[in-house]
Amino acid sequence: MKIKLRHRPLIAVAALALTPALGLPAHAQSAPTPDAAAPATTAVPGKAVYGTWGVDLGFRDLSVKPGDAFERYAWGGWEDRTQIPADRPMTGGWIEVIDRTQNDLKDMLSGGAGTKYGALYTSFMDEARIEQTGLNPLLADVAAVRAIQTKRDFARFMGATNGRFGVTLIEAFVYADTADPTLNSLYLSQGGLGLPDREYYLNKQFEPQRKAYRGYIERTLRKLGVANSGKAAAQVMAFETAVAEKSWAAAERRDITKLNNPLSSPELAMFAPGIEWVALFEGARIPPQQRLIAAEKTAIRDLAAIYEKTPLDVLKLWQEFHLAHQASPYLNKAMVESRFEFTRTLSGVSAIQPRWKRATSLVDNSLGELVGQDYVKLHFPPEAKAKMEALVANLKLAMGDRIRSNDWMSARTKEAALEKLARMEVMVGYPDKFRDYSALQIDAGDLYGNVQRAGVFNADYAMADLGKKVDRKKWGMNPQTVNAYNGGLENKIVFPAGILQAPFFDPNADDAVNYGAIGAVIGHEITHGFDDEGRKIDAHGAVRDWWAEGDGERFEAQAKIFGAQYAKYEAAPGAFVNPELTMGENIADFAGLLVAYDGYRKSLIGKEAPVIDGLTGDQRFFLAWANAWRTKAREDAIRQQVTADPHSPDRFRAIGPLRNIEAWYKAFDVKPGDKMYIPPEQRPKLW
Repeated sequence: MKIKLRHRPLIAVAALALTPALGLPAHAQSAPTPDAAAPATTAVPGKAVYGTWGVDLGFRDLSVKPGDAFERYAWGGWEDRTQIPADRPMTGGWIEVIDRTQNDLKDMLSGGAGTKYGALYTSFMDEARIEQTGLNPLLADVAAVRAIQTKRDFARFMGATNGRFGVTLIEAFVYADTADPTLNSLYLSQGGLGLPDREYYLNKQFEPQRKAYRGYIERTLRKLGVANSGKAAAQVMAFETAVAEKSWAAAERRDITKLNNPLSSPELAMFAPGIEWVALFEGARIPPQQRLIAAEKTAIRDLAAIYEKTPLDVLKLWQEFHLAHQASPYLNKAMVESRFEFTRTLSGVSAIQPRWKRATSLVDNSLGELVGQDYVKLHFPPEAKAKMEALVANLKLAMGDRIRSNDWMSARTKEAALEKLARMEVMVGYPDKFRDYSALQIDAGDLYGNVQRAGVFNADYAMADLGKKVDRKKWGMNPQTVNAYNGGLENKIVFPAGILQAPFFDPNADDAVNYGAIGAVIGHEITHGFDDEGRKIDAHGAVRDWWAEGDGERFEAQAKIFGAQYAKYEAAPGAFVNPELTMGENIADFAGLLVAYDGYRKSLIGKEAPVIDGLTGDQRFFLAWANAWRTKAREDAIRQQVTADPHSPDRFRAIGPLRNIEAWYKAFDVKPGDKMYIPPEQRPKLW
């Protein structure tokens, strides 16, 4: 069982939930980098990073009317002259922040002599030793799979993949209990797939990716010495396709009421008898549970049945392939290139990332808070933390005002919403207490072993919370992560230091820019507590719908109007945004921007902002929002995102909320006849 930490990020870091995997396992994906033509974005004391007040006006395309294509007006010039690097599926504002952060981390890691993170970085960069070692570390793990004689032993092996290379049909993670959010419980979730999502096995448009994947399986098994690797690959592919057919779709998996399926260990064994659960739990070192949550309940049952009828020899081939697949980034060049030959089909890239970037990502993901503790000392001054905390407090007040003035919410529901808002904890920059990594052994001459040991160390750290009280002070992201999240059942919002950089947050930028960018990010995370899923989690984190019946019906009617707009957005030829999958994030973008705008107007204390470079304060606010989502992406990457990511592609995040905000219409004189215009009566009233 793989241990996972689940949270509600603003952008998932598979590249901010935007970028497909680039040839490393999920725990070691390397962050994207900007285009070669991107402007210098080194912070200079006393000077805004972008332009003179926080936005580079040279990005604009002034031949486009703001009301026809606002994203083109805001950054069409940049888009036209920008080339996506060969090793990247996309580029843009987010990516520039990640690139800046990675360069800062590289300086730390490459100069980290005597530190654990320096030793791990060195072990990845020692190509000569890795080539000399070859497949020897992997073959020892493969031999353990080949020695398995029974399904019971195989189930035990799947359980023992906690943090290790290997695959399991049923994944496990620890998180706050749905009924008692002060206590950590065990969650089980569907697994077993090597492609990004079930649709990649079932949808005709992904036939090229399926073909590449099958070829990769065959190459990998051949390298492991499997006889008749073509037949073996077909068997593995058929098994995973059967698993995909029974797996829940991505949109279903974001409905917390559907995922809230408590069972005891004996009840689980009766409900899904196809797997030897006792052996699986033994392998994972998990004791029998009086209460666990079987997330995709019917899928877990059906995957157990598939497991029961699948020959052991096929299961072992499946396991051997995934061992090699996950280990390949830490093996010789031939294995790295073989994996990349497949993964390039998922994102459209034509070159693998430089080795130092892959090394940096591995260290970042393996030793996150150890790295983060030194990162914030160098790159996140106390005054930035203080300014950010004040901004968050201001926006919580703005959200409170929106709740009170809401005309579709009853008084009882408003009272509950205000209680939830008041209890929402805010964490900025870095945790109050950093993790202790002293028990983790890192050897500068043993990359493969380092990755395994770090994986087990982190999995054990997560599993150690099982049955204990929830520690709301623990973070689900590293301080250097360029992201943010709402803690869901923990009712907290977290803003790592990594995201507190331009174009999101710049202490030398105009206030309108900071409110339009990081302010909207803050608002986004706050309003996750009140979106279509947040409404099902109360102030204490328990799963229950705390809205009065009529309120919920009115909210859903408005959400349906909003979703219908997104359903018309064609992200790539024939690939439209799925409003059922993206609804929560779309609502958070919309409401977050409204809250940020309210906060900005409050900050002016009744005065009008000065006009700068011919732009009013409101115009600068909305330009900053659009430029936060400045992006250019490859078609394959967009298709992957539309299929499995709960976030809409950046282009539609930039424009989708604006079309429903009256202040934007006034700021840019958008009128009937303009392509983005929506009549007032057709705009949803959500927040």
